[in-house]
Amino acid sequence: MNSQRVTMRQVAAEAGVAVMTVSYTYQQPERVAETTRTKVLEAAERLGYRGPNPVARSLRSGSTGNLGVVLGEHLTYAFEDPQAAKFLAGVSRVCVEHRLGLVLIPSTGEASDVDRVQEATVDGFVVWTTVRGDPVLDAVAATGRPAAIQGGPAVPGIQVVTADDQTAAHAIAHHMLEDARNPIVLSHPLGRARQAGLFWGPNTDVAFPVTRARLTGYKQAYEELGHSWSDVPVAVVARHTRDNGRQAMTDVLDKFRPDVVIAMSDQLAAGAIDVLGRTVRVSGWDDSELASTLGFPSIRQSLFEQGVACANIAAGITRVAIPPPWRLALH
Repeated sequence: MNSQRVTMRQVAAEAGVAVMTVSYTYQQPERVAETTRTKVLEAAERLGYRGPNPVARSLRSGSTGNLGVVLGEHLTYAFEDPQAAKFLAGVSRVCVEHRLGLVLIPSTGEASDVDRVQEATVDGFVVWTTVRGDPVLDAVAATGRPAAIQGGPAVPGIQVVTADDQTAAHAIAHHMLEDARNPIVLSHPLGRARQAGLFWGPNTDVAFPVTRARLTGYKQAYEELGHSWSDVPVAVVARHTRDNGRQAMTDVLDKFRPDVVIAMSDQLAAGAIDVLGRTVRVSGWDDSELASTLGFPSIRQSLFEQGVACANIAAGITRVAIPPPWRLALH
């Protein structure tokens, strides 16, 4: 018999028991006598029944037992980017502790992104930072399910979990700019188009909220120290990888020779060191093992803990996000 057509009622008739007894056999087996449970399972095997439909079960119970992670990157990014991996490890910790499933929902800027969110069989959403105006944000909020986003942007119905990036950027820029003659910023992408290139004093009102906050903090520090932001070169990468940092610095050397590099990630900082060596001062962000191994200052913040905080909100365990701490780590 086709297993897709077999119902719980048919199994009950085959086993000679009530429909509720079949339900208990699969969902609360401790409530069913062992002999009865065996009879039900044998009937199910004869008919090719594989258990209750998970979607139907979730509709009846009001819970799916799953959290959805909306990732505005290709799925491989979740495993290749060290900080994204730490964030997802934090989400996974909550799922393990509360026996929840984890559903990855890719969001790549296509029209199908909204449908994917609306059709997700999950109890709540964790959203990896994205750009302002991303339609998946409204789609997530419209579900009415608990939701949290790492890094922003802020929209009604979704809690933002993020460190104070602007203040942290201001602090590390102040630390790095003393006696700097030719500083340069090595930046995350400005928008979803991920246009790489060298920009002079770019507008700090950019689409990615994390990039925007850090550029604003750097700008404040530059201007407080008597520099004009319009004179500051900002090398923007398409993706914050070590290879991209290396390429950006290689391209810059045709036009500019920096003595200080302020990078928005440790991966980018390592790429700059690969090209420039120890002839310049370099700083990073995230205080990963790279920062201590290569010996450059970085901003310490825990993406793992931010993942935990987001998942706790999405799972309905907590309601309000407490801003995670950060500090300047000197190596």
